[in-house]
Amino acid sequence: MPQSGIVKYHVKLSYEVDGLVERADIIGAIFGQTEGLLGPEMNLNELQRVSKVGRIGVDSKSTASTTSGDVVIPMSTDIDTCALIAAGIESIDKVGPYDCTFKLGAIDDVRAAKKDDIVKRAKEIKQRWATKTVSEGESMLKDVHEGDAKRLTTYGPSKLTCSPGALSSNWLILVEGRADVINLLRAGYDNAIAIEGAKIDESIKELCNSKETVVAFTDGDRAGGFILKELKSFVPIDYELRADTGIEVEELTPKRVDEILRPVADEIKNGKEAPTLKSEDDKPMAEIASKIFPGLNETLEAIALDGEQKEIFKVSISELVSKLSTQSGIKYLLLDGIITQRLLESAKNAGVEFVVGHRVAKLSNSDGLNLKTFGDLGIS
Repeated sequence: MPQSGIVKYHVKLSYEVDGLVERADIIGAIFGQTEGLLGPEMNLNELQRVSKVGRIGVDSKSTASTTSGDVVIPMSTDIDTCALIAAGIESIDKVGPYDCTFKLGAIDDVRAAKKDDIVKRAKEIKQRWATKTVSEGESMLKDVHEGDAKRLTTYGPSKLTCSPGALSSNWLILVEGRADVINLLRAGYDNAIAIEGAKIDESIKELCNSKETVVAFTDGDRAGGFILKELKSFVPIDYELRADTGIEVEELTPKRVDEILRPVADEIKNGKEAPTLKSEDDKPMAEIASKIFPGLNETLEAIALDGEQKEIFKVSISELVSKLSTQSGIKYLLLDGIITQRLLESAKNAGVEFVVGHRVAKLSNSDGLNLKTFGDLGIS
């Protein structure tokens, strides 16, 4: 289409011909059999001349005796003209000597896609430049605000509210309720899940065990303290964060949410060190890990080996702590996950000597165990 024409609509049709024809035959039939049908000003040739119709796209596929395909006509007219042109093309019943049918599939508003892009960009701008108060033009930004709630999803049998990144991110933020998840989305954090009640759902444990880092972010009131205590007894927590005293997480401004979470997010993002050269003492463990890693990575499982490197068991991360309480004779423990304090204590009690994982959490006491990451051993 000439540059002076701005495409507004795509008129999309399908066709079937009871014979073998070429693409040029289809285009010829469209121009020839609609000429004069709707008046001279509606001829496709004239509309192309004044940049109201662009280059018509035709694709085709043939069988032994038929031809079918699709037609796309870019148009910069009003919707009424688009509809008339579509109806005119649907009236075509011959391509060359063969019978045919044309059928309208859709009239797509090209500008609608641009509107979607504008709204998407507006949401990004809002998250990045969020301030203490919402603009007075709240009615104009209604779609931007509602977009946060539309992004929510659920997790587990109890359908706990979470943002989409909660399932895919390597770190997880535990909050108390649905409104908290929405508020974190507005601040640019899409990896939160709501525990939704003082009684913590069992599925939370499974999700936390699949993450490298778990952050608890609770309200700044007395109830928030109780919930934090319950969380710590239920799942391993790497970072404990609270809203300001007397304030709930859902009441924080997006700017304040970011001020509280940003130091933790930056530490998690920058906390992975570059792999170091393996020392002589690490070589035996590195050889074992290099053999196990390809079959273990991204499985969310753990493997226990004895002193002769024979497999004792292989279980999911969520079952590892309970499995360790019933086993003995383990020398090497390798896991597709994070080495937490709770796991460390269980490994000590089981007599494990070496533990290798993707990351080591902040530990209060690791004496008696040789802890390594796959990165420490030059494996990634």
